[in-house]
Amino acid sequence: MAPIVSSGQYDYDLLVIGGGSGGLACAKEATGFGKKVVVLDFVIPSERGTTWGIGGTCVNVGCIPKKLMHQAALLGESLHEARSYGWNVPNSISFNWESLVEAVQNHIKSVNWVTRVQLRDKNIEYVNGHGVFEDAHTVVAKMKNGKERRITAKDILIAVGGRPHYPDFPGCKEYCITSDDIFSLSTPPGNTLVIGAGYIGLECAGFLRGLGYEATVMVRSVILRGFDRDMVNLVQAEMEEKGVKFLIGKTPTKVSKQPNGKLLVEWLGNKVIEQGEFDTVLVATGRKALSKELNPLAAGLEVHPESGKFTVNAEQTNVPNIYAVGDVLHERPELTPVAIQAGKLLAARLYNGGKEHMDYDNVATTVFSPLEYGCVGLTEDEAINRFTEDKIEVYHAYYKPTEFFIPQKNVKNCYLKVITLLEAPQKVLGMHFIGPQAGEVIQGYAAALK
Repeated sequence: MAPIVSSGQYDYDLLVIGGGSGGLACAKEATGFGKKVVVLDFVIPSERGTTWGIGGTCVNVGCIPKKLMHQAALLGESLHEARSYGWNVPNSISFNWESLVEAVQNHIKSVNWVTRVQLRDKNIEYVNGHGVFEDAHTVVAKMKNGKERRITAKDILIAVGGRPHYPDFPGCKEYCITSDDIFSLSTPPGNTLVIGAGYIGLECAGFLRGLGYEATVMVRSVILRGFDRDMVNLVQAEMEEKGVKFLIGKTPTKVSKQPNGKLLVEWLGNKVIEQGEFDTVLVATGRKALSKELNPLAAGLEVHPESGKFTVNAEQTNVPNIYAVGDVLHERPELTPVAIQAGKLLAARLYNGGKEHMDYDNVATTVFSPLEYGCVGLTEDEAINRFTEDKIEVYHAYYKPTEFFIPQKNVKNCYLKVITLLEAPQKVLGMHFIGPQAGEVIQGYAAALK
């Protein structure tokens, strides 16, 4: 393939800051329309020193390793159930954490390699440097070796995503890990305290318990904030039945290392200081966008004062030639498929006369808890707030998955909830599903809801 030449006064037609799913999707699409593209990607090491290759959060420390470890936990459960289906499974079954981590990391590295090959094949230049704005058309790439490279582009796409937030209490950064670290942890995590009860915290606690480790979730107030309350209660109940402990209404105040190597965690609850010993403390109290690290003011960019993210109109920031996709967008779903689609559609509009815009409404999502929770559309509370309670109808149903029958698994948390408008034709506003393969099940209904 012949080299692609920039069509104007700049080095490149498009400069993408961030080598994650959304940025790469836009870059690949743009080169397909004959544009000269460069991608900057650089991973600032975690507090523990963890780094990774190109591909962004999803590939390296998010969806992919999370789902692989979730699958490992499900397989462990299936081994025990297999006896009921006639399989002669030994009574003594063991699990090896190091083997799982090695398999997961080998897969991730293969995806990193394939991504680099794809960029090369499409004549997209890859720069392993930390991009910082100099002005609205200029970015300085700061390399590991201290060298800098000044790059100009007609259009710039911000797709830097975010990183875990560390709460402010003594010992947090020194002794705690985050989702940046858990999937490459070289030693078994052992008895683990997860601080935070969003989807990341619950998913990690769930697969750790499924792999045989003690897991405790500490939450200051609400579990799975933003999700339907009925469903959240069932997710929590299922996790408790599988052995995950919950510390509700507790706030960590200190973590210190004991002479025996364990971590002593102190927390406040009901005005009383309590404490416990753990092998690992995983912090999952939210994520922060990497917007400030870009020196956005130099380009005239405005960030939302509370979230630190970019408020956009059709992915366009307040600076006309600078765009953003993915987890750096204010009040947009932080989901990989959303970022990918937004990136593709943006490239088509910029370089191929496309008219279609990203539809951020009614996007399906799944919490990969031990019994998965998939949903699309409004929660019951959101529907009531938007339409009032007397104008909606809510349908509930418990069901029994066929595969649960023979091993006599507990079905009391397998549940379905559909929220509709009361008046004909009873338009569906939201659907919520808890059960095996919830992520796959909800996808079809999401398409129908559209």
